[in-house]
Amino acid sequence: MAKYPVTRTTAPKAKPDESSLGFGKVFTDHMFLMDYTLGQGWHDGRIVPYGPFALDPSCMVFHYAQEIFEGMKAYRTADGSVQLFRPYENARRLNNSADRLCIPQIPEEDFVEAVRELVAVDEDWVPHAAGTSLYIRPFIIASDAALGVHASKTYIFCIICSPSGSYYAAGINPVKIYVENDDVRAVRGGTGFTKCGGNYAASIRAGQRAEELGFAQVLWLDGVERKYIEEVGSMNVMFKIDGKVVTPELRGSVLPGITRKSCIELIRSWGIEVEERLLSAEELFDAAETGKLEEAWGTGTAAVVSPIGEMKWNEREVVVNGGQIGPITQRLYDELTGIQWGRIPDERGWIVKV
Repeated sequence: MAKYPVTRTTAPKAKPDESSLGFGKVFTDHMFLMDYTLGQGWHDGRIVPYGPFALDPSCMVFHYAQEIFEGMKAYRTADGSVQLFRPYENARRLNNSADRLCIPQIPEEDFVEAVRELVAVDEDWVPHAAGTSLYIRPFIIASDAALGVHASKTYIFCIICSPSGSYYAAGINPVKIYVENDDVRAVRGGTGFTKCGGNYAASIRAGQRAEELGFAQVLWLDGVERKYIEEVGSMNVMFKIDGKVVTPELRGSVLPGITRKSCIELIRSWGIEVEERLLSAEELFDAAETGKLEEAWGTGTAAVVSPIGEMKWNEREVVVNGGQIGPITQRLYDELTGIQWGRIPDERGWIVKV
């Protein structure tokens, strides 16, 4: 039995061509909304036609950036059914972000059920073509119409969905990354471990600079000592060094990625050692120049894994694995996408059926 009432659109949109979906450009017919009022809690969860908000110009989210979001996907399997990948992890991470931004938490079951019911209403929007999916964006914004730096007393929780094209429509090609020395994305004690817009806004300038230099992504250093690797672009990052997989530890300035967590669990189940620790740019480039760096890749919801073929730091430039995708990177991609699209049995309880 559905938990949330549904008001169906009277003007359904035409479905887009699945061969040219892109990312985040087209949105489904419906969205989920729920309100928070201090003293009342979360209330009036509902599924309604997709459309704009009416917000006062003084709305606190515009001025003090009290907001958080998540990113997840729904996948169409070969038998036509639709499934979610580890949605409870998204619910937990949203609540961790909420705690840091002084936003009221949402019960995990309510979050997952809201996602599941919205996807069920717009199930026809989940694309069928190979590699495609329905991207899901849950977010919470502070909605008090008043100025003043303090926690809002009202909030809006919304979920929107967008059919997404294959990230690797032209094949998995390793990317070039550039170590950023000047700008920092986050610091310990800040909001680096959360998914809030400010983290991403702070990354734009360095991303533009890297693109102008011919690189696809920025490799971020820590914000205190400016020497330790943290993330690559908007993804977590992993390296295979001398037979071991090394990834930056979660110290409060790195996003606890769900794909990162899944990769670590899979790699360890394959009998390969994983070290979550500090890794300096100097150690990384020394390993590359001595032949000990065997593979490098980013991990995230959009790409699953993104192989790294070249890296530049100051005057040092290195090529990783001959500029080709490595065996562990490929195996992770095959295993994770196999589970997500239902080609491989889910033996870990990661899948929730819609």
